[in-house]
Amino acid sequence: MIDEQVALAHFRKHDPVMVELIEVVGDFAMPVKTVDDLFGTLLDAITSQQLSGKAAATIFARVCALHGDPAEAPTPEQILRSSDEELRGAGLSRAKVAAVKDLAAKVQSGSVPALAELRNLEDDDIVNVLVDVRGIGRWTAEMFLLFQLGRPDVLPANDLGVQKGFMMRYGLDTMPKPAELLAFGERWRPYRSVATWYLWQATRL
Repeated sequence: MIDEQVALAHFRKHDPVMVELIEVVGDFAMPVKTVDDLFGTLLDAITSQQLSGKAAATIFARVCALHGDPAEAPTPEQILRSSDEELRGAGLSRAKVAAVKDLAAKVQSGSVPALAELRNLEDDDIVNVLVDVRGIGRWTAEMFLLFQLGRPDVLPANDLGVQKGFMMRYGLDTMPKPAELLAFGERWRPYRSVATWYLWQATRL
């Protein structure tokens, strides 16, 4: 659980621009969903890539329905038993079919550890585990840290919303490069997740 008041006190010491943004936006409200099904969560993440929310939900429900309840994610074993044609028929692209099968195989083999073990890993170690899965990049792994595990110190420097919010609030003429954003963001540690959420909000002001 992130303590917003402690984070705010930290920003007051290190970054007055962030403090001003917080005062404009108001209370921190990062929506964190407690993970209870690691495979289902990652399966949903892969399915949803580059799709609108509605289209992603429809396709994910179709994938689930291949093995029964459209509201319940299949198991790794069920995905591995599914033919490519079945998964394609549910709406997955060829690339996503390969990705979800790779995910299922890695979860089944233990290459992607069980949720209880994953929770005990450091952020970078979790990212390294997840990006080893076909179809999961660093951005997806960082979103998992933020919205599924509620980790307090995540800065997705390649995220366009974060870059745009930083450009707007810090008076830049161009979007910052990821390396520049990471270097500046060192002053936000160990509450970079809080800064990330507020930079997203800055694009909506």
